[in-house]
Amino acid sequence: MFTGIIEETGTVRSVSLTGGSGRLDISAHTVLEGTKIGDSIAVNGVCLTVVRMTDSAFTADVMAETVRRSSLAQLHSGSRVNLERAVAVGQRMGGHILTGHIDGTGVITSMRRDGNATWVTVRTSPGVLRLICEKGSIAIDGISLTVAEVGDGEFSVSIIPHTGAETTLLNGSVGRTVNLENDIIAKYIDRLMTLGATSATDGAEAAKDGAAHGADGGLTLDMLRDMGF
Repeated sequence: MFTGIIEETGTVRSVSLTGGSGRLDISAHTVLEGTKIGDSIAVNGVCLTVVRMTDSAFTADVMAETVRRSSLAQLHSGSRVNLERAVAVGQRMGGHILTGHIDGTGVITSMRRDGNATWVTVRTSPGVLRLICEKGSIAIDGISLTVAEVGDGEFSVSIIPHTGAETTLLNGSVGRTVNLENDIIAKYIDRLMTLGATSATDGAEAAKDGAAHGADGGLTLDMLRDMGF
């Protein structure tokens, strides 16, 4: 688990992807402290396992599914990446709960100054956007951010100077692809709503009990009780 508070930015030393999977070799310092083989490090928000390390770099395996879901395939030697170690139990949660499992990607469509902040607008797929709400949380390239606005096919976040300076978000240009992870609570609620709607239409028995179990696809107290809540 991660919090979306970036500890440092690292530099990609090499990328080796063959047949849609492979390895990343990344120079780093802070995230190597206390890290051992088998530990997890989020790279631009993607949870990767350390398979080899030195005093100044680590290597991580990348699965084909990870490549398909994220922007890691666009990295090259010299790319700067956001890095965060897995959260330690007992420390402050400065961001929000992240798994490092990317839900999809988005494309930065605009950056504009607003006083000391910078508004960044990202266009993404309907599946990702439907779980984003104004003032809710979203992770962009592993950075925990608050959603400032949700529009038609896109959303915006407002970046304070500290976040801009400590991460890679403002380093790229408009048109860059970024990794997105939805809020885990929103995903579970969406899943429960989907199960409720499905159960209410599966067979005559479900139709008969639909009123008690959310036949319109909505949650009810009876449905929550039946699910153990």
